[in-house]
Amino acid sequence: MCSYTDYLVIVTAYSDRQTHAIGDGVVDDLKKVGVRPLAREGQGAWILIDFGDVIVHVFHEDARAFYDLDKLWADAPRVPVPPPTSIVAAS
Repeated sequence: MCSYTDYLVIVTAYSDRQTHAIGDGVVDDLKKVGVRPLAREGQGAWILIDFGDVIVHVFHEDARAFYDLDKLWADAPRVPVPPPTSIVAAS
């Protein structure tokens, strides 16, 4: 549906501190399997992490409701995500 990435991951956090922790956790866990981000932008209410084929948006719940990317990408197919333990166990 777009030319710049294959997947968008949209995550909700409930505080700015949790937004930051989730962003760090995503980067740290993927580094364990040899995947490093191309870029990381933002802090607090919205963090964007660009892995090339996958872009991760970590939103504070208020920012997620305001920007409403879910509605923007409503026509995109949904892909089930395995439990986090399967990603870490692969390392």
